[in-house]
Amino acid sequence: MKQLIYFLCLTTIFSCGEKKEKIEESTLEKAHRIHDDVITIDTHNDINVKNFTDSVNYSQRLDTQVNLPKMKEGGLDVSWLIVYTGQDTLTDDGYAKAKENAIQKFEAIHKLCEEIAPDEIELALTSADVKRIAGAGKKVAMIGVENAYPIGTDLTQFKTYYDLGARYISLAHNGHSQFSDSNTGEADDVWLHNGLSDLGKEAVVEMNKLGIMIDVSHPSKEAMKQMIALSKAPIIASHSSARALCGHSRNLDDEQLMMMKENGGVVQTVAFSSYLNTEKHDARAAYMKSIYQKIADSLEIAWYERSQFSGLSDTEKEAFMENYPKVLEIGKGLVENKTDAPPAVNVADFVNHIDYMVKLIGIDHVGISSDFDGGGGIEGWNDASETFNVTLELVERGYSEEDIAKLWGGNLMRVLDEVQAQAKILGEI
Repeated sequence: MKQLIYFLCLTTIFSCGEKKEKIEESTLEKAHRIHDDVITIDTHNDINVKNFTDSVNYSQRLDTQVNLPKMKEGGLDVSWLIVYTGQDTLTDDGYAKAKENAIQKFEAIHKLCEEIAPDEIELALTSADVKRIAGAGKKVAMIGVENAYPIGTDLTQFKTYYDLGARYISLAHNGHSQFSDSNTGEADDVWLHNGLSDLGKEAVVEMNKLGIMIDVSHPSKEAMKQMIALSKAPIIASHSSARALCGHSRNLDDEQLMMMKENGGVVQTVAFSSYLNTEKHDARAAYMKSIYQKIADSLEIAWYERSQFSGLSDTEKEAFMENYPKVLEIGKGLVENKTDAPPAVNVADFVNHIDYMVKLIGIDHVGISSDFDGGGGIEGWNDASETFNVTLELVERGYSEEDIAKLWGGNLMRVLDEVQAQAKILGEI
């Protein structure tokens, strides 16, 4: 369990000749106590297979935003490690190449848990596993799949992914897949399926049967509507925020949020600065652009704007994401004392989205994610070592321990339980 780092304040009161002691807990102390008591779950952390070798791995304090030392420092109990594959052509050759990439990531996660650091981290497949592993003092890994594109057109591969540990899958990413339209279609109003393809509708049924949570963070709004209509179980948005506060197509509008509530699902608020506060993000990004480029040049590494990502190869994307946190950390140090630097998007902006969604759809339907090592990270929660700061902000805003436990993973585990229970029912029909 996370180390307790708080102290009790004693207030001495004298009355009627008797000395009475009253223990008062400060906000900081309360936040530390709660952070230690609840199970903290981050539903979206990308990985690079280069960091899962015998010589370089998550048992070390790497430059990655997530690794075991940083999880321990910040009190992050559970990391959903992501099997991500970028979108390519809807061809057998494209599917085959993507499948190889996906399997490598599954194997990397298993190697971490079974060979590299089995005494420190274990793979969980159920909420009971999460409680057991965390209770034993180890960190917990879970697996999510970002983009079902590598599955190709063979629906039996969903069972293969399930057997490898996948417990949520998104049917699309940045670009329309064989299963589903992507939110990126909003840019030019060009759609491939007007929601889900026939194959995508079959995939929803298959995931329900297997007990895999359906992730709607990247698919289009119309695809999401169709998934909710078809699904026999609650769905999740693994890393999305509120569109009312930030008008990015990756966020969910109020209609979508209400649909998530009615479905019984959960929206995992994401600490991705451009999805939280566009004005602050853009001002800061413009200021930092030349600084980051100079740092990259000095390190002799390639640096790209996110607008360039669609034209990069998977190798170039992986190399960029590997260097991304290093460049950001150096840049942060360079501008720390510059008075003209625009403020960065921070934990307060992040919790503003939690506040908004909790008020709109209720505490039972909101959760937390970072998208670390995939572009996520904000001031105050820029890697797993700073996880406590989110709990502190929640306590300062008046959230109870019960509320915080739900936000930090209780809601997500409830959905997983319901999805897996529904799978059993479907299996008996």
